Amino acid sequence: MCGRFNLTASPDTIAEHFQLQRPLHYQLSYNITPAQKILCIVELEDKSLKPVNLFWGLVPSWAKDDKNSHHLINARAETVREKPSFRAAFHKRRCLVVATGFYEWQTLESGKQAFHIHRQDNNLFAFAGLWEHWEHDQQTLYSCTIITTAAEEIMKPIHERMPVIIPVDDYRGWLGKSVDEQEVFGMLDNQAYSAMTATSVCSYVNNPRHDDAGCLR
Repeated sequence: MCGRFNLTASPDTIAEHFQLQRPLHYQLSYNITPAQKILCIVELEDKSLKPVNLFWGLVPSWAKDDKNSHHLINARAETVREKPSFRAAFHKRRCLVVATGFYEWQTLESGKQAFHIHRQDNNLFAFAGLWEHWEHDQQTLYSCTIITTAAEEIMKPIHERMPVIIPVDDYRGWLGKSVDEQEVFGMLDNQAYSAMTATSVCSYVNNPRHDDAGCLR
């Protein structure tokens, strides 16, 4: 799964990376947790890209309330096209979740060891995400989830699941509404992990209240 990540890049770096023409408003964080607003990129009807802050924990449009959003912080790539909670969003509401790294915990006999997974060049990247628009009793919520898949490469020794990272060259294809769905599904093969590395970090990051550079030590 993916339940903790960070975003420490500057607004200028993010704007250049995604070729954004719109102002950025987001909370820099070393320890992002579910139920927070996270920075995502969506494509508008005119095909321009827009940065948006979405609630992390997807609430399907048909849900009676938002109480189960904490169960939907992740969507499994293997079933994302069929599961009722995600299939409509996969078809027409895909997004990119902006990140500079994520955390995962390896289970050892002595306890759990935290790892920070990031690009070898420390540049930012984007998870494959889905978003939804929910309305009920005059309440409106825009929410999202991060797609995960079976662990490969550097992630296998750490955890059985890993978040899908979309390569830069596939950003437009992933976001585009006119792209063939089978082609979109093929973008979930995680070829971007060849550029990633995993670094062990101390237990400071285990506490979700800790949100500073100490999470990376």
